[in-house]
This record gives sequence, structure tokens and C-alpha cells, in this order.
Amino acid sequence: METPISLRFLSTSTAIPIASTSVLSSSEEEVFDLGSHIIQEKDYLRKSPNGGLRILDLIDQGFLEPDGKLYNQLLNKCTQLGKIKEGKLVHTHFMNSKYKHYMVIQNTVLNMYAKCNCLDDARDVFDKMPVKDMVTWTVMITGYSQNDKPEEALVLFPQMLRVELKPNHFTFSSLLKAAGTRTDEREGEQIHGYCLKYGYDLNVYVGSALVELYCRYDRMKEAHFVFDGLADKNEVSWNSLIAAHARKSEGDKALKLFQKMQRHDFKPTHFTYSSIFSACASTGSLEQGKWIHAHMVKSGLKLVAFIGNTLLDMYAKSGSFDDAIRVFDRLVKPDVVSWNSMLTAYAQHGLGVQTLEHFEKMMKTGIEPNSVTFLCVLTACSHGGLLEKGQHYFALMKNSNIEPDVSHYVTMVDLLGRAGQLDCALNFIKELPIEPTSAIWGALLGACRMHKNMELGAYAAEHVFELDPYNSGPHILLYNIYAAAGKWNEASKVRKFMKEIGVKKEPACSWVDIENYVHMFVANDENHPMQDEISKMWEKISEKIKEIGYVPDTSHVLLHVDEQEREVKLQYHSEKLALAFALLKTPPGSTIRIKKNIRVCGDCHSVFKFASLVVEREIILRDTNRFHHFHRGSCSCGDYW
Repeated sequence: METPISLRFLSTSTAIPIASTSVLSSSEEEVFDLGSHIIQEKDYLRKSPNGGLRILDLIDQGFLEPDGKLYNQLLNKCTQLGKIKEGKLVHTHFMNSKYKHYMVIQNTVLNMYAKCNCLDDARDVFDKMPVKDMVTWTVMITGYSQNDKPEEALVLFPQMLRVELKPNHFTFSSLLKAAGTRTDEREGEQIHGYCLKYGYDLNVYVGSALVELYCRYDRMKEAHFVFDGLADKNEVSWNSLIAAHARKSEGDKALKLFQKMQRHDFKPTHFTYSSIFSACASTGSLEQGKWIHAHMVKSGLKLVAFIGNTLLDMYAKSGSFDDAIRVFDRLVKPDVVSWNSMLTAYAQHGLGVQTLEHFEKMMKTGIEPNSVTFLCVLTACSHGGLLEKGQHYFALMKNSNIEPDVSHYVTMVDLLGRAGQLDCALNFIKELPIEPTSAIWGALLGACRMHKNMELGAYAAEHVFELDPYNSGPHILLYNIYAAAGKWNEASKVRKFMKEIGVKKEPACSWVDIENYVHMFVANDENHPMQDEISKMWEKISEKIKEIGYVPDTSHVLLHVDEQEREVKLQYHSEKLALAFALLKTPPGSTIRIKKNIRVCGDCHSVFKFASLVVEREIILRDTNRFHHFHRGSCSCGDYW
């Protein structure tokens, strides 16, 4: 009967038993062929009692006569398993052997240190090597590139060329990855030139790295040029291009590439789906997102954490909150990103109390909250008017040794300001441990607009203009403060100043997705092909809601015109036109989803409440601040937004 766990030598009957405790599973068992000897052992990296490795002790004791292949196999296995301590023992033993000058094994040592993120050790090996070949240089360049040291990687390249070594496709792929993280685009362009010089520009790996490079530079024309020139493409090149368009919120282009990728028989990966879901989340394209989700389910890919998080985010940002909850509940092991995504969803939909309940549930699971977690909680408190709760959680964050950043300070000013505590908000800003940014002063300015505090609003605006003079938003807020107070002379001065410095107001617009097409509207839009039908539908809705109590609030028309003209201007805000169009083009009873690029005005908010009652539909409006769910005459925000 064979001894189940032992070292056996075909040239001798000696068998040395080894304890069965192993760092490797049975599936990782490997055979070492040493010529006249064969080692078959699944725990050859096991530590020996004297602190070394058992297999190295056997060599020292004369039971084994090693050759270069044994060292190579041991080093590669240490690299594969990330066992750097064991790898260093093998390295030391190798350097004391007669094979220490073998460059192939030295490269294997170098690769182990680079792959295990021990770059100082790798560089020490690299610098001490008397002879270096192309593999040596490439391993060192790749090590730096893959471990977020792009400058060090790029510096090595000209040194490699000076010793007349030719780079290969691995060298160029790593250099392009390093160049893509740098701000100087000329570095990437120079590497591209060398790819052309050495004939690697059409190599599938180098070509994919070039596509990724130009995508990172946001130079999509060049990215597509390289991509289209590749005779052979792989998943990396497809995914790079899709992800780049997704980052720019160009959902249509990303989806077209996704479909084209499939026609060329490339199967989407988790990374592909994650990019598409991110694009749909940015644009709020629910129907397209649902179609991609169904496609992923059909493909058989599992709902792993990182793709589940982007899917959850997509449903939340598209206004389908129930679907977001279902995705979260299906996650096998939610991580902190999963919990944060769900907290963000609760906060964006104005569910302040539920956000805090979800946070407490997260704490009970043992997952440590981070700065993003607390930002979600503070945002929920701000949107829900939960002043005391917000102050409590801000103190809890600092007690948890999580240092607040600008975003947390902005949210706290917003929390105090929305609650009408304008003086407290100002004192909070004055006591900050950092210099207040334009965003912090802007939060106070927004609160002054809400509570019609002209004097403090002008004070906050002065600080914003000093720090960010070309941002149109603060100028418009100050104009609105003056206009609401009837200070038309001061308001006109703001408009004049904007014109003088070239600041233009972003036009308010709303859009709605109908059957995978995006329909956009601006105020008083007269260019839509269905203008007459839209006007008639809106007039019909307007009459019905007036019958049940709607009264136009002309204070939201900040123009120096008479009352009658104010009411006319008020009736054709972009979201009202989008609502009328959606009522024309969607089936009765279906949910209507509208997006707007600025905060919804008070009159439109009132209109949507009445309309949801009249048309017996749920209307979900997403503006720059949050989601509003209008249902049966009320809004999820409780009129606090």
C-alpha cells in the first residue's frame, strides 16, 4: 500500500513522511520532475520546524539535488498563491546555490516580487542583476504600472531603449496603462509612436491598451480610429470603448456598441454589464436598463457584488425604487458599497426615516460605515428636515474617526439652512477647520433663496463669486432672491454683471423616455412636432386641476411683468409640457417618469400633486436634488425639498 502523503524518489526507496497539514488544497497538487527524481507532494510549501521550508531542508540534507526548474516552479507557485514569505525563503536559498547567476530564474524572482506588490524588493533584484534582457525590463515596467507607479514605469522605457533592447507587446501594454493615468497626454502619444515604429500598433493587446488610453484622455475620435483599425478585437477593447461612452453618459452609443459586440460573437462580461448599467443610471433610462438586466439573467452570469451594486444604482436613479430593493435583497453578500448604494437610494427618494433605519441595520451586520455612508445619512436628514438626527450622526462620524470632507460640510450647511437655521449655518461655516469652498457658501446661498433672506443671501453670494465667478447657478440664485423681494434694480445688475463676464444661464429643460426614445422639452417650447396636441392636453389637465383647487402661484415667475403675463409664462414650464406629452404617449394607469435639469419650482410641484389625483397615475419627477413621487394628490417629499 502506498503512503498517501510522502516524498518519493524513483532512484531510491527512501520515503520521508510529511505531516498532512497543508497550505494547498488537493486541487493545487503539482508534480516536480527533477530528471531522475519525481516529487509529488501537495504541501511542499509547508514551513519546517526550524522556520525554513520543508522541501528546502530536504535539499540541504542531501535528499534532493535541485536544478533550476525546481526553483522556478517553487517561485512561480509562491507568486500564484501570494505567499511572499515563503518566496523570500526560496529566493535566499536560490542565491546561495550554484544557479544564482541564471537570468531566467532571476527574472522569476523579480516577477514574484512585482506581482506581490513588493516593489522595493523587486527594484533591489533588478538593480543587482549584472545582465538584463527584454523580459527583465518588461517585468519591472509592468510591476510599476500595475501597482500605481506610472512615473517609475515610464522612466524605465528610455533606459531600456538605450541598452538596445526591443520592447514587445507586453512592454507596450504596460507602458500605455501607465501613460493613461498621467495628465500629460504627450507621454501616451509618444508611446503610441513607438508602437507604430516597432510594428505593435495592430497587436490585439496593444491595440486594446491604446483604445483604453485614448478613452481615458476623453479623445473618443482617436479611440474609435484605433478600435476600427484592429483586425482582431478582444473583450478588453470592446469593454474599454463601451465603458468610456458610459462614463460620458452617452448611453445610446454604449448600447449600440453593446449590440454590435454581440453581433461579432463576443460575450459580454460582468464589466460590460456594469458599464451599461452605469450609463443607464446616469441618464435614468429605466426601460433600456431593464432590457440589459434581462439579457444578463438570460446569459447565466451570476449577480456578483460589484455588478449588483451598479444594477441597484441604476434602478434607484431611474426611479424604480422597489426594483432596487429587490436587487439588494438578492445579493448573496452585500458589501459596504451595496449598503451605501441602498442608503443613497433611500435618501434620493426622500425617505429619511427609512434611510436611518437601513443605516442602523447595516451597523448590526458588522459592516463598518465609511465617509460615503455618513454622507448618505446626512443627505437623508437634510432632505427630510431631520435636524437633530443629522447633528447626531455628524457627531457620530467624527467620533468614529472619520474625518469630514467638503461634501459633509456642504450637507451640514444645507441641513441647517433648509431647517431655517440660517444664523447657525453661518456660524458653522465660520468655525470650519478648512477654508470654506464655493460649494459651502453656495449651500448657504440656496437656503437664503428658500427662506427669502436677501441680506445674508447677498453676503453668501459675494463669497461664491470670489471663489467661482463663472458658475451661473449662484448668479441665478441671487437674481431670484432680489426678484422675489421686488428689488428689480439689484436683479438687473446681476444680469448685467453676468453678461459682462460671459456667464450664461443654463436653459431649464425636462425630458421623458418613451419606447427607448428621449423627448426633451424647454419652457414655452414651440418647436416640438406635436406642439398642438401637447398644448391641448395641458389645457385639459389645467382646467381639471383648477376645478379641484389648484391656484397658479405666480411668485415663481421671476420676471418684471404684469400678473396676467406671469400666469401665462407659468403654464408652460418644461416639466408641464413633458407631463402632457407623456399622458398622450403612454397607456392609462402606467407610471410616468420625468427628469429635470434644475430644481422643480413650487408651482409645478403643486401641479403634479393635483395631476396625479386627476389622471389617477403615479408621477415620478427627478430633479437635481431628489426624486418626487406624486401619488393620489401628495408627494413623497412631504412638501419639504
